[in-house]
Amino acid sequence: MESSAPQSPAGLSTTPSWLLNQTASHAARLLSEGFAAHDLRGYHYRLLATLAEDGPASQADLGRRCGIDRSDVVAAINDLAGRGLVVRAPDPADRRRNIISSTDAGAHEARRMAETVDRVQQDLLAPLSAAERDQLTRLLTRLLDHHTRN
Repeated sequence: MESSAPQSPAGLSTTPSWLLNQTASHAARLLSEGFAAHDLRGYHYRLLATLAEDGPASQADLGRRCGIDRSDVVAAINDLAGRGLVVRAPDPADRRRNIISSTDAGAHEARRMAETVDRVQQDLLAPLSAAERDQLTRLLTRLLDHHTRN
């Protein structure tokens, strides 16, 4: 059976960084396609999931927690607010700051998008057993922790 994957030099095909990059590209495409079914993007999910997990937050704090640039946070929140998924209100402690809260519709959409993420994980990791999935997650977490330590 022929593989539909692009051919790469043999030296790259056994290089972890190359394999991680190729797999990440595939995962990003699958997630993008899954979120498109909701007419939303990854930024939207990150914001909705953070609000669902941690509750209301300032725009700036949301951006920091989600790792999203300030200008992108504003655009994504504007989009979510326009869809009725979040509300923006002045912070009673500091009127210059906005507090973002999820609406019931936003919480529902966060759950639907989380189900999409779960389906994508199943698809992406289909060739691996449950134990291999757990091991891969532990190893990737260890690598990421190592490279993001301050």
